[in-house]
Amino acid sequence: MDRENGPRVPEQRAPRTGPEDAERGGVPEGAPGAPEPVSDLGFAVLGPVRAWRDGEQLPSGSPQQRALLAALLLRDGRTATAGELIDGIWGEEPPSQALAALRTYASRLRKVLDPGVLVSDAGGYAIRTHRGALDLDVAQDLAAEAEKLWASGERSEARALINKSLGLWDGEVLASVPGPYAENQRARLEEWRLTLLETRLDMDLEIGNHAEAVSELTALTAAHPLRERLRELLMLALYRSGRQAEALAVYADTRRLLADELGVDPCPELSRLQQRILQADSELARPVEESAPAPATVSRPAQLPATVADFTGRAAFVRELGDQLATAEGSVMAVSALAGIGGVGKTTLAVHVAHAARPHFPDGQLYVDLQGAGARAAAPETVLGAFLRALGAPDSAIPDSLDERAALYRSTLDGRRVLVLLDNARDAAQIRPLLPGTAGCAALVTSRIRMVDLAGAHLVDLDVMSPEEALQLFTKIVGEERVSAEREAALDVVAACGFLPLAIRIAASRLAARRTWTVSVLAAKLADERRRLDELQAGDLAVKATFELGYGQLEPAQARAFRLLGLADGPDISLSAAAAVLDLPPHDAEDLLEALVDTSLLESAAPGRYRYHDLVRLYARACAERDEQPPSEREAALSRLLDFYLSTAAGVYAIERPGDRLVDHLEPPSYEGLTFTDRHEAQDWLYREANCLLACVRQSAGAATLRRAVDLLWASIDIGESGANSKQYESAAAALREAAHETGDEHAEARALMALSNVHAHTGRFDDADRDAELAAGLADRTEDALTLAWAANSRGIVAIYQSRHADGEVHLTHAIDWFRADGNRPSEASALCNLSRIHLAMGRLTSAVSLAERGIAIYDSTGNSFRGANGRYALGMALTESGQHAQGAEALREALAVFRDSRQRLWEGMTLYRLAELELSARRPAQAAALAEQALAVLNGVGGDWRRANVLTVLGRALQGIGQTGRSRVCWSDALATYDDLGSPEADHVRALLHPAAVA
Repeated sequence: MDRENGPRVPEQRAPRTGPEDAERGGVPEGAPGAPEPVSDLGFAVLGPVRAWRDGEQLPSGSPQQRALLAALLLRDGRTATAGELIDGIWGEEPPSQALAALRTYASRLRKVLDPGVLVSDAGGYAIRTHRGALDLDVAQDLAAEAEKLWASGERSEARALINKSLGLWDGEVLASVPGPYAENQRARLEEWRLTLLETRLDMDLEIGNHAEAVSELTALTAAHPLRERLRELLMLALYRSGRQAEALAVYADTRRLLADELGVDPCPELSRLQQRILQADSELARPVEESAPAPATVSRPAQLPATVADFTGRAAFVRELGDQLATAEGSVMAVSALAGIGGVGKTTLAVHVAHAARPHFPDGQLYVDLQGAGARAAAPETVLGAFLRALGAPDSAIPDSLDERAALYRSTLDGRRVLVLLDNARDAAQIRPLLPGTAGCAALVTSRIRMVDLAGAHLVDLDVMSPEEALQLFTKIVGEERVSAEREAALDVVAACGFLPLAIRIAASRLAARRTWTVSVLAAKLADERRRLDELQAGDLAVKATFELGYGQLEPAQARAFRLLGLADGPDISLSAAAAVLDLPPHDAEDLLEALVDTSLLESAAPGRYRYHDLVRLYARACAERDEQPPSEREAALSRLLDFYLSTAAGVYAIERPGDRLVDHLEPPSYEGLTFTDRHEAQDWLYREANCLLACVRQSAGAATLRRAVDLLWASIDIGESGANSKQYESAAAALREAAHETGDEHAEARALMALSNVHAHTGRFDDADRDAELAAGLADRTEDALTLAWAANSRGIVAIYQSRHADGEVHLTHAIDWFRADGNRPSEASALCNLSRIHLAMGRLTSAVSLAERGIAIYDSTGNSFRGANGRYALGMALTESGQHAQGAEALREALAVFRDSRQRLWEGMTLYRLAELELSARRPAQAAALAEQALAVLNGVGGDWRRANVLTVLGRALQGIGQTGRSRVCWSDALATYDDLGSPEADHVRALLHPAAVA
């Protein structure tokens, strides 16, 4: 954040004072016994002048009385003389009885406010309140705290405080308050509000929210065309959004405007920014990055194992553990317990940290491998005997029992500063006797088990390396020359290793020992998942052997859970889904999963969610193929998972679309799913599970599960329409269509084709959408699948709208209405009616267009279908707009917009913003249209396809032209024209006419 443009109020403000400070400027009325002002009074000036007590608004009187109250509040407790107040309220021509009126207003305010708040002081008046009673004080404090947070790197928190400060404004400052003083304060505080806005927008750009900022900045530059800082931020936001030509057009528009209005050139900052954009300055294209932490120093070992010469990364963990060990020099013993999956580098990190901490422990460092992952862990009494001998105790002095050895061990360490590294511990019980007992000593423990029952320990969970760290380690072993020549292949290798340090070390060592291999050869070998674990072994190092140690210690129920959960393809799995896979009640499944987390064979991704490391998942699947008996249990587990998702998704669909009979036409699942009563909870579940659900769909393309998998796609159609997971949804639908075609299942193929058609339509690929819907209809006719026939007709009617084939569309939609009506599917009938409304609108039949949309909305409303009702209001808003009923059209569209936002339907949210922009243009309000079009662009980023984006750009260009930003408007039209030409869209001629009106004429 630019400190020179930080969130400071333009006028220096003194701290508020209470009655106890009155002697500095006069004696308050009633001194010395004047009552203290109480703290439940509040005042507002960032809008209408108001006062309230305990949340209840107090009467503030006439405009002149409010002017007096505002003048005193804005002086921060300082006294204002009667003359100053009269001048501020009435100006140069006060009434003859101004002083008497002033006293009357003051008397009335005293009766309303608490005693001791409004005081007479040295011939004038003052208001004494506590800091925070005035909304302006709160706004200032929030802005000041935001600046501190930003400076300390807490950017999200800083932005939130600035937004909170801006949220205190409630319309015009000092609204309807007369007088020159109020007028000056209005200007001052409005200037500060704009500065705060610029600060918050600057923060938006710094944290990467440039696309979202464009819409707001477009509206602000239209409202404040001569404010160059806003223009500068808009240029930067556009540039970072990949809209370089528009950014340069903003500069051209600004230079022309300043020359015409003021006869000046743009400020130097704006000119420098233009030059940097012209030069495609790479530093300008991204926010300021954090500086990298300094690497930790490495010391030579003493009694510790040798540290590896190629130790890489882990800077944050080195710093955290080093700081913890350093506290042992104080008054407490430091204990750090480091846990993680086998092969993640716990021992390597612990040894490295121990060497670095050696200066803090001049009396020695002890080390032992406790063999906790093996079948025979080291006995504590044996370890204590070795430690005592290392500390100088003769064999004759070492007692036999564990307790006596532990006591002698603690006594020997008393007064010494010793570091004890307990590597590969089995559990907390094994290491408790081995812990030093006095200040100055420290213990560093590694284990695959989280030591949650080790009192007072500092617990650290070690994860895999970052991609950058992994590539650095690989490069150190293989050599810079070989890696730099095949960087992409090297990235594939470390990704195939799951960024696990042991796997990377093995793969790199194999490559380093084989000079005839290229990095690409190794990457190709690791690409085969079924062979990957076999490839990751070199000498006595093997990833599989490391995992085998942990698996061998599991109890039978834990081992079964480990095997079966590894079969699911999703990135993670919820507790409820895992319970379905295991065919167990959720609480029993949770006990097993948490036990696997404690052994580091499973990770807890979030509360109630679990995931495998990629290589551990491969090992779990290998165990399932080897150990799971009978083999049919593997298929049964995945079938239960599919049924769980299908049952739950069908329930979500039914909540979202009351009365829709699609759920009655789905394959019946044999395993129950979750049930919801709240629409938002149901929706949250669907979007949270989207990646896992679609992975299950792709995994269920076999003949026995194919139809249920296709129906799961239909039940989760919101995922495909939302935009966030459209590509994954399309990929899953294409895989099922291919599988159905190969197996000859025409019923499943028709439904998979309809899922594809729906995605194509939502991404603007209308030819593909119509083709797949036509194929689906042919197959559905042969299999007598009435629901698919109806949906195919409805889909083809929608496509016909966009392709201007209005007569065809009317035929398709009329058939759809008849089929839906015959099935008793009222909401879907309403959908087809609303689509037919758009056909009639395109054909100029405005009256019937409005009527059809209203009929559809009536059906939606009668079934309580608010989500689909929004589609009806979208169609109605378009029809009303075209018929010139702008107010009614805007109302319908805004009702639809609220529902789409609430339902997280980004495509329809963006399209509704686009229709509102069209409406504002029709109503000759180009500034509002530009802001709405910019919002539509931001929402439709990555959603809806290029054709829809070009439509929005066309409208944005017309709006920008309407507010005088002709340079930007032409850039928008040029981008739209390029898209239309690429797609072969007829809209290209219209845009070409906008760009070259004379040539067309």
